[in-house]
Amino acid sequence: MALQYVGLSEINGPLVVLDHVKNASYDEMVEFVLENGTKRQGRVVQIEGDKAVIQIFEGTNSLSLKNTKTRLLGKPMELPLSKEMLGRVFNGAGKPIDGLGDIYAEKSADINGQPLNPVSRTYPQNYINTGISSIDCLTTLIRGQKLPIFSGSGLPHNQLAVQIVKNAQVAEEGQEFAVVFAAMGVTNDVANYFRRSFEEAGVMDHVVMFLNLSNDPIIERTLAPRCALTAAEYLAFEHDMHVLVIYTDITSYCEALREYSSSKGEIPGRKGYPGYLYSDLASLYERAGIAKGAKGSVTQIPILTMPNNDITHPVPDLTGYITEGQITLDPELSSMGIFPPVNVLPSLSRLMKDGIGEGFTRADHQDVANQLFAAYAHVQDVKALTSVIGEDELSAADKKFMTFGRLFEQHFLNQGDENRSIEETLNLGWMLLSVLPRTSLDRLDNKLLDQFYDHEKAVEYFGLQESNVIKELKDAVNG
Repeated sequence: MALQYVGLSEINGPLVVLDHVKNASYDEMVEFVLENGTKRQGRVVQIEGDKAVIQIFEGTNSLSLKNTKTRLLGKPMELPLSKEMLGRVFNGAGKPIDGLGDIYAEKSADINGQPLNPVSRTYPQNYINTGISSIDCLTTLIRGQKLPIFSGSGLPHNQLAVQIVKNAQVAEEGQEFAVVFAAMGVTNDVANYFRRSFEEAGVMDHVVMFLNLSNDPIIERTLAPRCALTAAEYLAFEHDMHVLVIYTDITSYCEALREYSSSKGEIPGRKGYPGYLYSDLASLYERAGIAKGAKGSVTQIPILTMPNNDITHPVPDLTGYITEGQITLDPELSSMGIFPPVNVLPSLSRLMKDGIGEGFTRADHQDVANQLFAAYAHVQDVKALTSVIGEDELSAADKKFMTFGRLFEQHFLNQGDENRSIEETLNLGWMLLSVLPRTSLDRLDNKLLDQFYDHEKAVEYFGLQESNVIKELKDAVNG
């Protein structure tokens, strides 16, 4: 029978200190019984001799130093797991909050997970279709990858997250697909927006939601992503499902970690964040992957907001070291009314090359992506030149690139709620490239150009007027 301790030595924010504790373990769960009989949960976060520092999930209000009863449960925090989790909504600590009662658990698992042995990992291949052209074509999401979204204050990353959840699917028929969605530190209206959007889109049947509100305890915020990943691993490796985990906002998680670290009196690192922030983030991100012999996979899209849009801030900086690329949202594109405002030039997917092309997407995918990148990069050079000499002084070819840049932003990047297949995305890419003179497309070989390049069709498709510039370029193309 477990010992029950009466009284507490110290209360400090969300932490309490208990003296003369025997056989306590790090991360062990603890149960508190208050004077009025209500129960709260916590976990051991620090041990110094016979002194244990315990983190209380529900906060320390109404706790008494003299009469609070404490019992160590002898196990880490575990999440009840079942396929019934699909379609359900939980709080950050894994308790149902949708009014449908507890789930019938098939098993329980430690939320801290088990590290995936690097030797037993399978290299990620095959892609997940998000329905968003700028991601599917230029920064393709590969199964088993961790690909963060770098956003900023006021940018529509919540709407982008909803659109990905609504549209995401795997290419092969008959493969089960699920989304685990975790929101940390969000307001009530944002939480309701997520729930309402998924229900109205009819996708809730394959979504598991974990919601931690801004007025919930910060400790719960540090648990939410771990609960989400535990549910994802269960669905992927025990029910052979391909699971996409989206969690927002990692910056809120890190700020909660900073506050909790400060309460423990730990020496702060850069910008006040704990020195172990890198390894803590790695313990989340590295739970993505595919195990040898497993039919399922866990793919992650963590969303983080960069304070002051500073990509050198510790949270995006450390995230960039651990993950395999990033999708960057741009305030300037957003102010132009473009959604999603993905800035494709600083965005990349490091695993993209092995999950696209013939047998995965389409044989011309890599070539189209390379040429779109090159052409849009040249557009930025022309814009810089325009700011010096004015657009009227540009050459005919550079004016054509400016036209391409406007069309690329208006038609390729800006797609609103439209769900595009990979075929539609690549065909649109070819239509945009066909606006340019054939001689400018130096990343494409003649065989592909003969098959897909059609300048006349592009002019008609985008409704371009027959200006002198276009006539000159037509002559050059035919010429």
